[in-house]
Amino acid sequence: MKILVCISQVPDTTTKIAFSDDKKQFKTDGVTFIINPYDEWYALVRALELKEAGTAATVNLVTVGTAAAEPVIRKALALGGDEAIRINTDSNDPYVVATQIAAYAKSEGYDLVLCGKESIDYNNGVVGAMLAEMLDTDYIGFANKLDIADGVATVTREIEGGQETDTASLPLVVSCQKGMAEARIPNMRGIMAARTKPLKVVEPVAAEGLTSIVSFEMPPAKTGVKLVDPENMDELVSLLHSEAKVI
Repeated sequence: MKILVCISQVPDTTTKIAFSDDKKQFKTDGVTFIINPYDEWYALVRALELKEAGTAATVNLVTVGTAAAEPVIRKALALGGDEAIRINTDSNDPYVVATQIAAYAKSEGYDLVLCGKESIDYNNGVVGAMLAEMLDTDYIGFANKLDIADGVATVTREIEGGQETDTASLPLVVSCQKGMAEARIPNMRGIMAARTKPLKVVEPVAAEGLTSIVSFEMPPAKTGVKLVDPENMDELVSLLHSEAKVI
């Protein structure tokens, strides 16, 4: 079985966010990028577990990005995987990203495509479903357990108020979330091996984005704490109504 794991790079959560003067671009100067946690901790690690168990023969990693994304895909290779593929274009449009990955995946005939449920920067959460449509396969999203036997996947996913277990034949696209696997830390052997593992650069196919960012805005600054005399319930009720807007 061949598995393809989608990897995206995202800003480290400790990054100080800044935008261009016209508020249409996210400034990347000085930003530390990491592997999207949902891609790394759940999709990639589960794929590696399937290979270690003998269920999968090949685990490849794919990212859509410029050469600036190569350090992140190398970090992913340090955890495991046989080969990385970087599709040489940059876009924050989910349709463009899915189109690029689907075009490559079609040419390679993967049995299983895994991705995180969303990226922690744009939180779109739609690439997995788009990929399935483009690859003409089934899709199961928000999965927290995945087993494969005899060409059939058994997937457990969270639903409102409980869990749902589904089965689907391969090929299949699954988006993964917490519970799918335990996060791993690359060891020195993996880090050294990642330097020499193949990283193939593929030129993009033609694709036009369906969305564009009009502007970025910072969230409102947090206001200070207001202390209310416990005897003054009228003021408390007034603040909850007029400022907190919870009643």
